[in-house]
Amino acid sequence: MTTAIEDFCGAIRGKFKGDLIREDNPEFIEASRIWNAMAARTPGAIARCADAADIQLVVRHVQEAGVLTAVRCGGHSLAGFGSCQGGLVIDLSRLRKVEVDAASRRAKFGGGCLLSNVDTATQRHGLVFPAGVVSHTGAGGLVLGGGTGWLTRLCGMSCDNVVDFALVTADGSMIRANDAENSELYWALRGGGGNFGVVTEFEVRLHPLTSVLLASSYCLQDDIINVLQDWREFMPGAPDELKWNISLVLAPNDNRVPEEIRGKPALSSSIVWFGDEAVGRRHIDRIFSIGKHFSCKMETISYLALQTMADSDFPHGRRYYTKSGYFKELSDTVIEIMVEALAHIPAQNTQIELAYLGGAAGRVNASETAFGDRSAPFILNLLADWKDPADDAANISWVRNLFTLLRPSMNPGVYVNFMSGDEQDRVPEAYQERWQRLVQIKTHYDPSNFFRLNQNIPPLTK
Repeated sequence: MTTAIEDFCGAIRGKFKGDLIREDNPEFIEASRIWNAMAARTPGAIARCADAADIQLVVRHVQEAGVLTAVRCGGHSLAGFGSCQGGLVIDLSRLRKVEVDAASRRAKFGGGCLLSNVDTATQRHGLVFPAGVVSHTGAGGLVLGGGTGWLTRLCGMSCDNVVDFALVTADGSMIRANDAENSELYWALRGGGGNFGVVTEFEVRLHPLTSVLLASSYCLQDDIINVLQDWREFMPGAPDELKWNISLVLAPNDNRVPEEIRGKPALSSSIVWFGDEAVGRRHIDRIFSIGKHFSCKMETISYLALQTMADSDFPHGRRYYTKSGYFKELSDTVIEIMVEALAHIPAQNTQIELAYLGGAAGRVNASETAFGDRSAPFILNLLADWKDPADDAANISWVRNLFTLLRPSMNPGVYVNFMSGDEQDRVPEAYQERWQRLVQIKTHYDPSNFFRLNQNIPPLTK
């Protein structure tokens, strides 16, 4: 690979306008850093592209040199697909321009944007793009995999709000994909991940919003089951304006909560209301009336505050491992299994995340985008989060064992953005009846599987 990297670097010298960063460059360590330390790699070179023409140049020459290539937007891939050992990283971090047309409620943003870049630019006009919940996440990877967040029930998934993609394909061509042009590719890019090319620009729909009503609390012991059962019954009929996420966690071991619950197994509720505040307060008061809640908070905050409040909970450099799935129904047996596992969580930050899809996202037809089946609205993410490599086995085995217990009750399907790097066998499950169509599109646009560092859809072989 070293000789191939040298050949590639020689081939683009004098033509490449961006930064070509090698291991002897003082910037290399920082430039090669990705979010999940579990997936850390040392690439042979990093091509920090200045523009789309740079990306075209790199894609053409790196294939000629036969170098394994990763594409990185924000480096937030759980599986570490934003880097590769000894190969080349196409770094999009210089492509962070955002243009907002407030009159048409549209925006265009570069393929290297983080959510914070998009949020900051759109909020200047009182508008939002429905995206994720951690602002240092790369927008591109999130959108291509689907994109869930606080606004999913109100405005749909991120991919539901994209009207046009500009991308560099595996042969180095620059093309667009939308309803009228390359419409099959447009379908595939909305949920099919990074399989089809390097997206240099997204054009998206925006929605008016500047502030939200946010509430949170913790429950212990029997109230955990009571609240989960209420959530299960309430959410299918809940208004689109309500997003109620639940995490089964160990309560914080600090002064954010009363001393009597610190470090204990708990249910954490995070509730966001996007409509009339008086109506929202009534919904939240009803939730708080179920059992005993600790550290109850209810306040109106800015949208930017909402979008950054989880940033410190998921920092770069920690070790993350997940398994995810969907439930059509959340049975008492499933609830009991999760509560039992909560008592044996191996790390302070490891947790069971639960969200309810439905709303605007649930009303999109299953065939409209490549994103998986939306008919099973309960989304589960088993998220292990720890710091010391010595604790790898304990955290990974806890996730795997709990997933094995829950799997029989799940619907087929998995959200690709919640998949770790050891689940390639589940990729067809993510797309189900859309799989063969995706394979055909992959075969057309990337017949050699150049873009393979992703939750991969292999092309047909001749």
